[in-house]
Amino acid sequence: MKRSALFVSMVLLLVLLVGIAGAQDTTIRYFTFSAAPDHLEDLDTIIAAFQEAHPDIAIEVETAPFADYFTLLQAGVASGDAPDVFELNYENFVTYAANGTLMDLSGMVSDDAPFYPRALEAFSYDGQQMALPETFSTVLLFYNADLFDAAGVDYPTAEWTWDDATAAAEAISALGDDTWGLFSPVQFWEFYKKAAQNGECEFLNEDATESLINSPACVETLEWMVNVMNSGLMPTAAQLSGVSDSELFLSGKLGMIVTGIWMFGAFEEANFAWDVQLEPMMNQHAHHFFANGVAVSSSTGNAEAAAAWAEFLTSSEVAASVRVESAWELPALDQPEYFESYLALTPPANRAAVFQALESPVTPPVIVRQNEMQDAVNALITRVVDGELTAQEALDMAKEEIDGLLN
Repeated sequence: MKRSALFVSMVLLLVLLVGIAGAQDTTIRYFTFSAAPDHLEDLDTIIAAFQEAHPDIAIEVETAPFADYFTLLQAGVASGDAPDVFELNYENFVTYAANGTLMDLSGMVSDDAPFYPRALEAFSYDGQQMALPETFSTVLLFYNADLFDAAGVDYPTAEWTWDDATAAAEAISALGDDTWGLFSPVQFWEFYKKAAQNGECEFLNEDATESLINSPACVETLEWMVNVMNSGLMPTAAQLSGVSDSELFLSGKLGMIVTGIWMFGAFEEANFAWDVQLEPMMNQHAHHFFANGVAVSSSTGNAEAAAAWAEFLTSSEVAASVRVESAWELPALDQPEYFESYLALTPPANRAAVFQALESPVTPPVIVRQNEMQDAVNALITRVVDGELTAQEALDMAKEEIDGLLN
């Protein structure tokens, strides 16, 4: 009897030990730039919830600052030591999708996953779902309501055109020599968005084999941007004297600024009333759609577990709630109830504009050699701003450079 009892006890102990050993028998390496340093505890909360549903999967977190992230990621891919799951911003997505680094997630994600359709589409490549949208941000028109009141100008509306905005900027600029009506950067990211507002300017042809950046509509768009900058409504770099555009807005000396929703927190300290509105139109609305996605390595040995983590991280209610409550970007999900607490925060009062902007999203034009294209176009735009080149000359040169990168 004692020997039988001992045998049963040993069997139970062995079962227990096997259970413990097998409780997390799959480890997924996850590489992130957005979690560190401020949101590692928030990520731990999401991981804990994931492991309640998947006790056999452990998540091993690796982080790097954004400045180093893609260098380290590329080194890992090249050496055959890529993480199982990793973040990608949209601008770098095509590079990794095109070179076979990413696993196709088509059919591995729930059909009812509540992503914004446009966000999900942004991370598809050649008809395959090569990453899942994680978060998004956009750019709006921020305005100083006190300066509008002082100038006797009505506040911006969702139907404003850029003619309306520049007229308001003229009235605000007239308040004093140290007061400016508007600031909207003249650079690659603003250029492709303003080009989309024009409606007739495309940077690339449909199959991205040729640049169209020197078309008449694109030249017209860049000329307009530079003319506004030179109109006296915007401070020049020399007039800013090292003060950033956001610092100028916070000082109460700038009527309107085109900038990202990531500035909401920084502008809370303003000692004047301010709000946001959709960006003015040229011929149509167009708003930046900046997005991060989560991809699975094509070399992972744990495809199902990796895909499960990618889906949970990007679309679960827990992950969405943690992101919204901790101000860790906004989940790219079409679930209005997830954002009720976010919309209730003030300022700004018109946070609904963040989601209205999703009705006219513009993603960056992307090619495999993305960073080289961005740098080339930015350098040429700077030469237009400095008066060294006309818009036509700069965009003719940009077409040559981009076509060279495409071929």
